[in-house]
Amino acid sequence: MDYKVVALAGGVGGAKLAHGLYQALEPDHLSVIVNIGDDFVYYGLNISPDLDTVCYNLAGMAHRTNGWGLDEDSNRAMEQARRLGGDDWFILGDRDLGTHLVRTQQLNSGKTLSMVTRDFCSRWGIRANIIPMSDDQVHTKVLTKQGQSMDFQEYFVHQKCEPEVKGFHFEGLKEAAPAPGIDKIIHDSDLVVICPSNPWVSINPILSLQPIKEALMGKPVIAVSPLIGGNAVKGPLSKMYMELGIIPSCQAVSNHYRGIIKGMLIDQVDNHEKEAIEAFGIITYATDLLMNNDDDRKRLAVEALNFGKSLSIIP
Repeated sequence: MDYKVVALAGGVGGAKLAHGLYQALEPDHLSVIVNIGDDFVYYGLNISPDLDTVCYNLAGMAHRTNGWGLDEDSNRAMEQARRLGGDDWFILGDRDLGTHLVRTQQLNSGKTLSMVTRDFCSRWGIRANIIPMSDDQVHTKVLTKQGQSMDFQEYFVHQKCEPEVKGFHFEGLKEAAPAPGIDKIIHDSDLVVICPSNPWVSINPILSLQPIKEALMGKPVIAVSPLIGGNAVKGPLSKMYMELGIIPSCQAVSNHYRGIIKGMLIDQVDNHEKEAIEAFGIITYATDLLMNNDDDRKRLAVEALNFGKSLSIIP
């Protein structure tokens, strides 16, 4: 398929579908705009979890079970840090550590995050255009019912998603601008795919950049539901919805993206939600959304692309 496709992604689900699209398309016809709200500094190193998860998957280097981190990595550096009384709540693999060392060095030398990411992709043999949503710092803050405002990684990894969620805030967003070239990438695309990522903390940071949201208006946009039978395959999305007073469902996801998307892929078990979703003016396509292996990823990507074409939203 020779469509020019833009994917919005974050997290393991987003990285899996991005990898499927990479297999289904001419590699240089895919651009992936990646969430940076999860980025943080740990042991003085600049960590970009979502960017690395997307890149490692497209390069075929990701841990085959976790979907994040590097395959066949070891943790001897963190074991030594633990032995010396250091923090160990965020595990960095030994080879993964090399990524963060070089990223931090290059950022400190004056390079932007998109420059560093482009260089890494070239060295890893990735031909798709992987681009952070911004070269400026945006930090997702999780607002809890206990009155706390905590960094996403503190909530997600250190606190194991246990605090009750009240809302989210994207620190630095007002001062941030989209990374260079994003407007043109979206303008030149035939289809935009919102990957099955957490709408609140993986996709909202991207869509909350007003120039990106405006660029999407009038473009053909479809989404893939991150929920199957009301449950997330990975992550705290269902818990977040419930704590926000929303029943976790494909309908809730479609309502979240209402006004942006024209179509949404849902799992077959959620076909009973079709009528409610289409009442929003959003066409649905039911299929198997589970991506257990590379073949599943490519199959779902092809179905998403064909679904877009069936809606006559690709010339």
